[in-house]
Amino acid sequence: MTLHFPSLCHELPYPGDSARLFNRLLNHHWPVLLDSANTGGEDGRYDIFSADPFITLETQGDTTTLRRGDSVEASKDDPFLILEQTLAQFPQTSSDLPFAGGAIGYFAYDLGRRIEHLASTAKDAEHIPEMAVGIYDWAVVCDHQLQRCWLASYGVNPRTHQDWPDLIKLFTDNKPGFDFESSNFTVKGELRCNLSPSDYQQAFARIQHYIREGDCYQVNLAKRFEIKAKGQPWFAYRRLRQQNAAPFSAYFSNGDVTVMSSSPERLLEVHHGEVETKPIKGTRPRDRDNPERDHALAEALQSSIKDRAENLMIVDLLRNDLGKVCEPGSIQVPKPFALESFATVHHLVSTITGKLAQQQSAVSLLRACFPGGSITGAPKLRAMQIIEELEPHRRGIYCGSIGYIGFDGNMDSNITIRTLVFSDDRLRFWAGGGIVADSQAEAEHQEVHDKAAAMLHLIEGLY
Repeated sequence: MTLHFPSLCHELPYPGDSARLFNRLLNHHWPVLLDSANTGGEDGRYDIFSADPFITLETQGDTTTLRRGDSVEASKDDPFLILEQTLAQFPQTSSDLPFAGGAIGYFAYDLGRRIEHLASTAKDAEHIPEMAVGIYDWAVVCDHQLQRCWLASYGVNPRTHQDWPDLIKLFTDNKPGFDFESSNFTVKGELRCNLSPSDYQQAFARIQHYIREGDCYQVNLAKRFEIKAKGQPWFAYRRLRQQNAAPFSAYFSNGDVTVMSSSPERLLEVHHGEVETKPIKGTRPRDRDNPERDHALAEALQSSIKDRAENLMIVDLLRNDLGKVCEPGSIQVPKPFALESFATVHHLVSTITGKLAQQQSAVSLLRACFPGGSITGAPKLRAMQIIEELEPHRRGIYCGSIGYIGFDGNMDSNITIRTLVFSDDRLRFWAGGGIVADSQAEAEHQEVHDKAAAMLHLIEGLY
């Protein structure tokens, strides 16, 4: 098979585990790893990592700050538009690699406030940017299917040509890079949650009231957990990816905040104009010690009328979102209600596809679908208003997205569930679930803790 590579490309020895090479970037500026965690299948094929973006964009409140070298610009324009205009400055070169330069970063759930009008009642306890995106001119791409690895760049930044020999040396010399073995990450004190069981019950009852009144069909209700922590977060992420390997995992740090995601869920993919989204709705815990019970739990999920109906509501919502930017008649649902099993849970996952319309881009698609419908509810705006009313804290990065948008116009992004956020010596994570008319409070509360199991297990091992 002949592959078409970017103008700058050097094949590296295949590392097996990409973490071995990414170690070398931890002390660089804005390191990022989009990590399939060796989960196998097409979704687990590629790992992509980079550092040292030559442009950064950070949005906080109504201001986006763009930094390029010594130049700093501030704008109150739509952050999605600013990102789209920034990417449009560079030629749309392509290759057979999924990414060789472009934007990588996170889009917090609360960036949705720039799209929809929401009251500000939930507490902002994070005080971190709603968007943090770097424009990277090179990346290392590991292909686990072909067992090959490349350092690649389109060379849009003149500095990259100058630094290219040093970049090759960085990934090929015998130095081990970051000393993982001597690092540590610990937590202390009590793990606090912002919704007690009785608080959750009251919020659940309020959602049931709104459903009966016809305000909504489904609302995703989440709990926030927080604990004091210190140390090197890469240590914690390494453990997380071992304990809860997931195909849309990511590690990202901008110096002030570090995001560690072991997400099983894709938000949006764009490949040569073809669009795919894979919402998750429907969950059962796994029993890895009892294969018969584990199989029974999976079968119960697949045959659950409630879970399939809940999934269908979100499929319809996302078809509507895609319809804003896709060609009429192009939207299909080739794989509804498929079972996908992960380390601690079984999920129902539907696949929705479409074709991006002329004059639309990956950024405009992301804006049209943001935040993802599977983590809001239906209809989306009313569900977001109810979430704002009932959840004591803003979600921040939780239920937002991490991903890439290449200079070639392609994109892949996750939904930041099963995600930990570390800043100001505090580690936070969230877990939630969709509530519909026939939901039962105790069962929904248990599902939240089933989804939190991987993070709770990680926390236990960090004391």
